[in-house]
Amino acid sequence: MLYDDGHTGTIRSQVDQIWNAFWSGGVSNPLSVIEQLTFLMFIKRLDDLHTLAERKAEDLGLPMERRIFPEGSDDKGEPYANMRWSQFKNSEAREMMRIVDEHVFPFLRQMGEAGSSYGTHMKDARLGFSNPNLLAKVVQMLDDIPMDDRDTKGDVYEYMLGKIASAGANGQFRTPRHIIQLMVHIMAPTPTDTICDPAAGTSGFLVEAGEYLRATHPQMLRNAEQRDHFHNHMFHGFDFDSTMLRIGAMNMTLHGIENPDISYRDSLAEEHGTDAGAYSLILANPPFAGSLDYDTTAKDLLKIVKTKKTELLFMGLFLRLLRTGGRAAVVVPDGVLFGSCPSSYKMGHYSGLSIGGSGSFM
Repeated sequence: MLYDDGHTGTIRSQVDQIWNAFWSGGVSNPLSVIEQLTFLMFIKRLDDLHTLAERKAEDLGLPMERRIFPEGSDDKGEPYANMRWSQFKNSEAREMMRIVDEHVFPFLRQMGEAGSSYGTHMKDARLGFSNPNLLAKVVQMLDDIPMDDRDTKGDVYEYMLGKIASAGANGQFRTPRHIIQLMVHIMAPTPTDTICDPAAGTSGFLVEAGEYLRATHPQMLRNAEQRDHFHNHMFHGFDFDSTMLRIGAMNMTLHGIENPDISYRDSLAEEHGTDAGAYSLILANPPFAGSLDYDTTAKDLLKIVKTKKTELLFMGLFLRLLRTGGRAAVVVPDGVLFGSCPSSYKMGHYSGLSIGGSGSFM
């Protein structure tokens, strides 16, 4: 979290200024602001990764391993080198808008279509405003924020995400940070866990689990096998909102998790044969939307619990996904715990916390 000491207080002020720039530039929907910031931070990170690969190749005297920006030009004749953040950030506002809108975003979409791990969630990426001065101002402001280390990058993004919740209308996308921390600490993830959030949203639970593991098991990242598991196989998050997937994937990346499985899935509608029993730990605060039709609900869940109620279907889903001996901490409506069905469910009011092992939610 960003606490108000001198350094982080300055960063928080810089983020506030970026947010205000969007609002005064006509982008007032908090979710649109964070999505556009996600795109721009992603573009900046691509340049950082490319620069890192360049330096490594230079130091070792070897060809580049991971060339993100190809040599040459795109099909419109724009050199790929011009699409790098470090290049276009120095351009005049209208020239920057031309490069970013007409070349950088098509390049992002192309990466997504090609299945690049960097571009998976960028298939329909679009610049959501047409004000060159706003773009130039935001690029400059983002460039001025010192995000050299993982903690700062993660904190900056967390603070941005907090603004979605404080905006009220989109608050349902954010579980309060202290609730997430409580649930993660109770579950105490280990380096051998495989963790899933079937309603991942902004990936808050997965991020906190990663931070907990770094703090309590630092030796894990010095062990080649455990480090590979942490970066490539431990974290799995599903959602059916492409904006949330983008935001969640960026949140994980900026917290230093290299290749998490953040993917599109309607968790209650799709069959789960491929990953039934695959996870040792589930952390979730799923949306409770009332009732679903039987014909739109995954048949393997109806075998566990024949109901139309989403809160019970999610409980069935958790049981289906957990391996034997697995454990879960999930937020549920009161009625799941106490057998009552208040009408407030339909309004999304819930306060129960269910914690238990596979098959024994309490």
